[in-house]
Amino acid sequence: MSKFRRSSGVVMPIFSIPSKYGIGTLGKEAYKFVDFLEMAGQKYWQILPLGHTGFGNSPYQCFSTVAGNPYFIDLDFLVEMGLLSKNDLIGLDSEDTSKVDYQSIEKTRLNILRIAYNNSSFLKDDLEQFCSQNSDWIFDYAMFMALKNYFNQKPVWEWNDISIIHREEDALSHYRILLNEDINFYIFIQYLFFKQWKALKAYANQKDILIIGDIPMYPSPDSCDVWCNPKFFKVDVDLKPLWIAGVPPDFYSENGQVWGNPVYDWDTLKNEDYSWWIWRIRHTLEISDIIRIDHFRAFQDYFQIPADEDTAKNGIWLPGPRMDFFNVLHSKLGNVPFIAEDLGIIDDSVRELLAQTGFPGMAVMIFSFRANENNLHMPHNWKTNSVGYTSTHDSETVAQAICELSDEDKAFALDYIYSNPKETISFSAIRTAFASPANIVMVTMADLLSLGKEGRINTPSTIGGNWEWRASPNCFSEELANKLYKLTKTYKRLC
Repeated sequence: MSKFRRSSGVVMPIFSIPSKYGIGTLGKEAYKFVDFLEMAGQKYWQILPLGHTGFGNSPYQCFSTVAGNPYFIDLDFLVEMGLLSKNDLIGLDSEDTSKVDYQSIEKTRLNILRIAYNNSSFLKDDLEQFCSQNSDWIFDYAMFMALKNYFNQKPVWEWNDISIIHREEDALSHYRILLNEDINFYIFIQYLFFKQWKALKAYANQKDILIIGDIPMYPSPDSCDVWCNPKFFKVDVDLKPLWIAGVPPDFYSENGQVWGNPVYDWDTLKNEDYSWWIWRIRHTLEISDIIRIDHFRAFQDYFQIPADEDTAKNGIWLPGPRMDFFNVLHSKLGNVPFIAEDLGIIDDSVRELLAQTGFPGMAVMIFSFRANENNLHMPHNWKTNSVGYTSTHDSETVAQAICELSDEDKAFALDYIYSNPKETISFSAIRTAFASPANIVMVTMADLLSLGKEGRINTPSTIGGNWEWRASPNCFSEELANKLYKLTKTYKRLC
């Protein structure tokens, strides 16, 4: 029996929220979005991982699996706290509000936060309490970031001191003293991030809106997690990956996908009762109400590629921890509300594992627009215990997908969603999704705004131009909220 009632929600990354400072933040516009969701009768706000991004600005390549992204800290709130003055913010406005301006942010944001840090002496007691409550990760993370600064942002395996790569006690003591100020700064920005995020989440929860968080399958190779726990990963003695994750060649990619993340040593994890994973999930539950597990199929079987390969052609499949992991997890944490991202190469064994867990899987409408198929992504085939999406952060928007179909498939798609000339193609698609049997339907904000190619968030296996889309100012309109509310009410998704 499904855990979730018939309901719906919106996928909206934090970085996509309107803001005048180059990137979405946890500020007043985020609160306006929560108000919009409430007005529209929505139950869920799905975010992407909130982590401190590294390579390519991807939220799936972070320096830590639990630390927050400093770029999301709202600067206006820091003025209200007395940490910044309005003069400190002069010149930070971004002229382009349609895309995240990472280049500018990378040059200026940490400098502004350092000004706030220098004005933070009155927060001493609060910071001490924060450190005490987060002692299991905050000091390691802060030191890792301070060390990256010290070693000119090189990946951990290229640091110029082998003793600190290996976390030798004398080296740790030496760098704690040498980098003390930088370490305290990174602790401070995490304090700010979690202070702002927890306040925003509490505001959403008060309005009976739940946060769907996201837990990437693999951490970044250049991360605090690998530095502190190398035994759980297939890396060499200096922490350089030996085997990396990806997916094999298929119809869409003759070379497959090479992600670069180190794969797990599941035997070692199992011998320690999956303690690191359970710790990670416990932290994710502190900042979200429901967890979407990225790349769920890797718990059944995972694909590993030699780290020196440029393609996935020579990768191999190996068994994952399978149901043993979820049995241990259940014994430690009870019934965790998961959504399984079961997309990609899915076989009967993965379907069986999903059925054993009881977690709802995912279905994506734009994968169903094939005139000669009757696949599981067609909304009339969506299972009750599933989460249906119009599109995802990794795909085209509905409008883009339909426009790029062949004539035959496009005609079928328009017939299927009963395209109405009185509303956009995107909204007709949302209507069709809401009428489906799926207990939860999630709509991307780009689809809700009827955007085409300009609303795409990420194109997998490409570099540049990703994780940049931003909603336009004043997009959370009462008119749009009322329109979505009517649809939600019509298809009995108010709860």
